[in-house]
Amino acid sequence: MRFRQRSISWVSLLTSRFALSEQAVTRYAVRMQPDQAAFLLNDVFLPNLKNEHRLTTAVIAAIPLDRSDYRPDPVGRPVLELAWHIAATEMRFFNAVAAGGFDFTPMPRPESVRNSADLVAWYTGNFASHLDNVSKLSNEQLLKVVDFRGMFQLPAVMYLNFVLHHTVHHRGQLSTYLRPMGAKVPAIYGESYDSAEARKAAQKA
Repeated sequence: MRFRQRSISWVSLLTSRFALSEQAVTRYAVRMQPDQAAFLLNDVFLPNLKNEHRLTTAVIAAIPLDRSDYRPDPVGRPVLELAWHIAATEMRFFNAVAAGGFDFTPMPRPESVRNSADLVAWYTGNFASHLDNVSKLSNEQLLKVVDFRGMFQLPAVMYLNFVLHHTVHHRGQLSTYLRPMGAKVPAIYGESYDSAEARKAAQKA
């Protein structure tokens, strides 16, 4: 299995982020074995995706039902559109990993998704079915080299790492919308101020 020259962009990303030598990352990418792909899926990406889904669901659920159009600045996305972007992008990447290629057909928010409760229901159901599909892929499917807009050519399984970072990035943005909207920020990686106050109040009750 060989990667096209443009995969060096991914190599550069990993070397800068994880302080690995370019030679080491290239060697790992080119020589990824079926058991390594299975390990990444089952022991790294699936558990992390499930955990991040739980956290992301809590942040989306905290959006007030009557504030779907809120944005902190005229150039910012409305809060429900930002939340939809997170959820829809996850499904796009899961589909790409399973299909062995990306479909960039636009995914507009369904008319039925009008508030955060609607989106939580859509996100929860679709996440479960899509993740189940991914969990059943063969090692050969996980190792298939998939192109992403001509910028990256990586084994399909590695795009699960991409979407993890995408979700965490935009969920951080989404969480900053909450308090200005008058909402409570849930615990994410440890307690938030609001979740700590709720815990203290419950202990006094």
